Amino acid sequence: MTRMAGRRALAAVPVLPAVTLGVFAVAAVSPFDPVKAYAGQAGMTASQARLDELRANLGADVPLVTRWWDWLTSALTGDLGTSAVMRQPVADVITERVGWSALLAATAFLLAATAGTLLGVLAARRPGGPLDRLASAAAYTLEAAPPFWLGLLAVWAFSVTLGALPSGGLTDAGGDTVTAGQVARHLVLPALVLGLSQLPWFFLYVRQGVADALAEDPVRGARARGVAERTVLFGHGLRSGMLPVLTLIGSRVPELITGALLVETVFSWPGIAAATVQAATSVDFPLLAALTVLATVAVLAGNLLSDLLHGLADPRVGFDG
Repeated sequence: MTRMAGRRALAAVPVLPAVTLGVFAVAAVSPFDPVKAYAGQAGMTASQARLDELRANLGADVPLVTRWWDWLTSALTGDLGTSAVMRQPVADVITERVGWSALLAATAFLLAATAGTLLGVLAARRPGGPLDRLASAAAYTLEAAPPFWLGLLAVWAFSVTLGALPSGGLTDAGGDTVTAGQVARHLVLPALVLGLSQLPWFFLYVRQGVADALAEDPVRGARARGVAERTVLFGHGLRSGMLPVLTLIGSRVPELITGALLVETVFSWPGIAAATVQAATSVDFPLLAALTVLATVAVLAGNLLSDLLHGLADPRVGFDG
């Protein structure tokens, strides 16, 4: 395990700088002007000389490669630069927001994995039965539904129509302090929507894996020996059927990140979504590069975690990857 983690870490060394260079290159050809975004409404009436002066102060007139190299060398020393659009250090922007994004993503992931696994096992028990047909139809429908559409539908149903849950934010209107109870209430809808967007994959993988496992000769033999159906289902079928799900964990991380950005935007959740959108539209190079590195690290870590879990669950696989 240690050797695999070490090899993956070494492989990530050239990946991260290449990703940041790509971010700077794409931002450089963006139609958005970072100087006008920084100046706001004042930039619409400012003279060209004033805009040029501001461009020089922000370093926006520096060549692309030089700008990227300066940011990279500073980032290696722990200085991620200053966000022009947020008017504060990039490290502070990320620190203030990443915890809320992690809370939302972790809650949604736990919900999707738990509910998807349970439904998958129950559906695989009787393939083609009423539960299997109903759950499969719902899974394919949710798979095709965009997360932002699910979010708007949830706001309409639970906030506007029923008035049961808050429609967005982190605390109640007018609240000066953040309490655990308020956060929990405001977390329900975004976590539910994000979890539902990820649930179909867990359900379909578990259903297929458990159904295949239950059709194998060892499981049939266990049933013939009179082993309890619950033991056969969860002890044999689920254990064998969970192997494909372990590889699914890493592949769902990018989708989870993308879905979280959309859901945070719909529900005004104070995570990194707003910072990401503002960094992209304002061509905020330091903040955009740091957020991209953060997302890349999350994807690489997710892939490593899925491989490690797969190796632990199936000794035949090992840790040679």
